[in-house]
Amino acid sequence: MTRARIGIADWAVSAAVSAVLLVTGLSGHRDSTNLDVLGYALLMIAGLSLAAGRRAPITVLAISGSCVLGYQAIGFEVPAIGFLVALYATVRAGQRLVALAGSILMVLALPFAMLLAHPGWPVGEAFAQARDALQLAWLIAAGAAGEALRQAERRADEAERTREETARRRADEERLHIARELHDSLTHQISVIKVQSEAAVHVARKRGEQVPEALLAIREAGREAARELRATLEALREDVAAPRYGLEHVPELLERFCATGLDATLTIEGQHRNVPAAVDRTVYRIVQESLTNISRHADAATASVHIDYCPDLVVVKVDDDGKAMLDGAPAYGVGLLGMHERVAALGGRLYAAPRSEGGFGVRAELPVAPA
Repeated sequence: MTRARIGIADWAVSAAVSAVLLVTGLSGHRDSTNLDVLGYALLMIAGLSLAAGRRAPITVLAISGSCVLGYQAIGFEVPAIGFLVALYATVRAGQRLVALAGSILMVLALPFAMLLAHPGWPVGEAFAQARDALQLAWLIAAGAAGEALRQAERRADEAERTREETARRRADEERLHIARELHDSLTHQISVIKVQSEAAVHVARKRGEQVPEALLAIREAGREAARELRATLEALREDVAAPRYGLEHVPELLERFCATGLDATLTIEGQHRNVPAAVDRTVYRIVQESLTNISRHADAATASVHIDYCPDLVVVKVDDDGKAMLDGAPAYGVGLLGMHERVAALGGRLYAAPRSEGGFGVRAELPVAPA
């Protein structure tokens, strides 16, 4: 049940109890006195205070008990319904000793409150009337109902924790399975690319030949892929955070793409400050994915990366002068879908579309406060 529905339910119960108390008080055949207004006010307070029983059960128990003693002392012979509901709420909240102490005090004090309204009654009559207004069986029933519901809620919480632990264990097993699959399927191939490219660069330099830029780019990409795969496998196996690439690594990222022949520039505006780790990583991934798409698909000569530190946002823009369409289809794919998901998870916004002046543009707005 949502918090709003819980609040509505609490107010509905308090309104119903207030109505019952008020109707019972009005139906009593009494001579009109100047204390009638006070009596009706105490009846209403005893009922309406129950709306806060879930948040402050002890306070509500004290208020309802005081109201019962008050309206009985001025002659309103109305059953202590509000006190019984407050007692139930107190036991449900786990305050059993407080509920027991309050019940004992009420049983002992109620006869003397009635003697104030009826000075001519003998003490035995006052205790008999108090027993009718606050029967011991109803006290026990209210306490038992509160304890039963408390135990049921506790068992439900335990069951929920068990389900969460089971789901977490299954997620851990799946994560380890993915790590094993990645290790078996990718580690060998990436190692081969890395070793072969490094060997080719070594042989070329040993012969005094000029090493092609493409070969150097392949070697650097192989090294980077090996590092990222190793970090990803460690994260999957140890349940730690994702590889710690962030804003401080963006210049190195641009240098690697420049080595492939792309003229990439970086502009940073605003006052540099620490941002949440998730935002830090997401900015790096957006720049990385955008530049990767430009290198693979856009046939661009230049690209610009612009990072702006705003008061409550980090804005990152990546523009290029290449083709905005891929074989007649929009330049949207799994990479851009992943960027959308990363940004949406942080409560930000992502715009990716062809630019009017040519090329393609990606703009992400990431809030620095938790979403």
